[in-house]
Amino acid sequence: MEFHTWVLYVTVAIVAIISPGPAILLAINNSVMYDMKAVAFSTLGNVLGLFTLSAAAMLGLGVVLKTSAVLFMAFKILGALYLIYIGVKQFRNLSNVFENISLNHRKSKSEYFAIFRKGYLVCVTNPKPIIFFTALFPLFLNTTTSLVPQFFILTLTFMSLSYITLMSYAFFAKSLKFWFTKGDRATWYNRISGAFFIALGLGLLGLERK
Repeated sequence: MEFHTWVLYVTVAIVAIISPGPAILLAINNSVMYDMKAVAFSTLGNVLGLFTLSAAAMLGLGVVLKTSAVLFMAFKILGALYLIYIGVKQFRNLSNVFENISLNHRKSKSEYFAIFRKGYLVCVTNPKPIIFFTALFPLFLNTTTSLVPQFFILTLTFMSLSYITLMSYAFFAKSLKFWFTKGDRATWYNRISGAFFIALGLGLLGLERK
């Protein structure tokens, strides 16, 4: 892969990654509710989900997903329902979780695994990334050379950029943590972030095959 091709790919990937979506909202949510270690586990789950989707796209699932209306609809409904479920659960949480959670409290392995799993599921239940990978990769692959090294270069680049972006969003959001300990700000945060998750889920239902 030529360097200028990789630079162009990075530019396109950054534009796609920094666009607000479920992964960014989840990272911010984990940052203000928990700590950066929790964000790291959630983000790790998300980028491994990206690897799964990228590999699936390269193996042909992306083509099937683009051509099969039934499979695409199934992915779309599953992803939308999961986002709406997270949103409703968040919206109904009226307690001030920021006062109840101790930053020094050591979470168990099962808690971190649950956070990791949530990040992974938010990614793999969303058909948008696999459509993105399916549409994007052919533009940057050189079919005259081995595809496997190119796959790893493009995928690992996308994963790295995603990890850095999500952690950056979460880091800046973390500075607002103590702002939520006053009054009913935490309740409104729960309602607003929950509404955003629900809106993302509903928006996903309107996603059309290209």
